[in-house]
Amino acid sequence: ATVDYFQHRSPEPWEETGKMPPIPMQGIHCAITPGVLSGLILAMQRYGTKSFAEVAQPAIEYAEQGFPMPEEFGNLLRGYQKIMTLWPASAKFFYPDGTAVKRGEVFREPMLANTLRELVKAEKKGHGNRNAKLEAVRKLFYEGSIAKRIADFNEKNEGLIGYEDMVKTKASIEPATVGTYRGYEINKPGFWTQGPVMIEALNILEGFDLKSMGHNSPEYLHTVVEAVKLAFADRDAYYGDPKFSKIPEDILLSKDYAAERRKLIDPHHASMESRPGNVTSRPPLPSGTQPAAGPVQDTTCVDVVDSKGNAFSATPSGAWLPSVIMGDTGIPLTSRLQSFVLTAGHANQLLPGKRPRVTLSPTLVTKAGQFVMELSTPGGDNQDQALLQVLLNVIEFGMHPQEAVEAPRFQTEHFYSSFGGHEFVPGKLNLENRMPRSTIEALGQWGHKVNVTGEWSNSSAPVLIVKQGDVLSAGADIRRARYVFGN
Repeated sequence: ATVDYFQHRSPEPWEETGKMPPIPMQGIHCAITPGVLSGLILAMQRYGTKSFAEVAQPAIEYAEQGFPMPEEFGNLLRGYQKIMTLWPASAKFFYPDGTAVKRGEVFREPMLANTLRELVKAEKKGHGNRNAKLEAVRKLFYEGSIAKRIADFNEKNEGLIGYEDMVKTKASIEPATVGTYRGYEINKPGFWTQGPVMIEALNILEGFDLKSMGHNSPEYLHTVVEAVKLAFADRDAYYGDPKFSKIPEDILLSKDYAAERRKLIDPHHASMESRPGNVTSRPPLPSGTQPAAGPVQDTTCVDVVDSKGNAFSATPSGAWLPSVIMGDTGIPLTSRLQSFVLTAGHANQLLPGKRPRVTLSPTLVTKAGQFVMELSTPGGDNQDQALLQVLLNVIEFGMHPQEAVEAPRFQTEHFYSSFGGHEFVPGKLNLENRMPRSTIEALGQWGHKVNVTGEWSNSSAPVLIVKQGDVLSAGADIRRARYVFGN
């Protein structure tokens, strides 16, 4: 896909209107090449001990035998039925008898189970050691019959993913982007994600005595919100795939830069502009008028610490509803192409072979190089501001993990959305109504456009694992279906 491709799909000449059409939010034209399996195979090869058959077996069982339909998922399927039945494979996959599966009824995915079994067979037929057999799994998906079926489906339906795109898709290991906060090392994914936003915000906040302000006091929330706004402004201006764009990483992550940014925070006045730092020249990012299509509902997170102390944090996502199922594979197309922008010269401008700047942002925290905690969450643009609040709850206020994830949270929308038309909503601040009334009123008086939500309405739902000595403790947010267990 190129910028011109989407320009020329506009129903009216963009040269005349001056308004470039957004990348579609749903359907086959917002898909990127599926990369998750390549990433999982690489992780297993480098750090795992089990076979693909072993790790895939639970997924195969869920796909074949089914699982009780959750209320949230069922509501989404009913809401999107008219759209998804435009695609025969999606209709067969999600509505096998022509109607949506009701809450509590068993939902099965036999097409996906068949594809997973094909991958297991490829491993069994593979030659050589464990890693070579895992490579056989990857090759079947990205170079073999599954890749060809995905490419054929796209060709027949005017999609963008070709066979060569599948062949070229191969995950790689990149060093974490690392910042520090009060003696802790904060390890995040790189600038093709929004992960460094947390480091930028923490660098700014390190210059304040947050603990003395009091948890969720007006002063505390205002300070954290304004720091988050500044970090998001840099994200929107400078973040993108470093393989295609020169990102001023060293400047954005420096303590000196944070000290200058800190001066922009007025202690009793909410900012209403997007204020990226003056780091390098950058094209302006126009705000779209098309809002994102509601909260993203498919992202999940996985945080694991094994018996040997190895820690793993991931935020799988991409193929949220309404999904286009790629023929008989049972595999849904992703929707992440919409996270690109069509602004010429922007670090996140759409280009062939480029990774979109995504919101996915798992977190590992160490101290003197030793594992201390890990946390991740679903929630789109809200991920890092939710994780930031949970992290501060632990570091600044000494909360237990469960207490830290359950505490009332804010959500600012003062950024360019990563979805839809990249709408900018200046000053909007969502506050759960468990916040003290005095805090809500004070923030409104300081100029925040406060929207009071329900008690547990924040769209993110973090999972947190903390290690103290030989003891692991964890918390799972009750705002969505999150769980934590050990054995």
